[in-house]
Amino acid sequence: MTKPESVDAYLAGLAEDRRARIEDLRRIARAAAPNADELISYDMPAFKVGSRFLVSFAAFKTWDSLFPASQFVLDEVPGARPFAKGRGTFQFPAKEALPLELISRIVSVRLEELAREAP
Repeated sequence: MTKPESVDAYLAGLAEDRRARIEDLRRIARAAAPNADELISYDMPAFKVGSRFLVSFAAFKTWDSLFPASQFVLDEVPGARPFAKGRGTFQFPAKEALPLELISRIVSVRLEELAREAP
């Protein structure tokens, strides 16, 4: 896959079944953070609030990921813990339905986290 220049270009490069999942993830993140700006960061779709990173997401071979899985998010969204993998990643198996309500809550709590950290 070539480096995408936009989120739409990223989506266009995915297989149809994977594209639908990532489009759902994008829609849910946008609904939870309607004022966030969309961009490509580290070759994947992302949202930022002002100059601050909110979340990014991507399709991988056997899962879809949402970043970051911060300690604040893990503490505030206990149902997210089973999906936390490695350092700062939520992984959602590609063969299972995306937990859209959980993803919405993760993005909302991440917004709260940024607001708490604001100067």
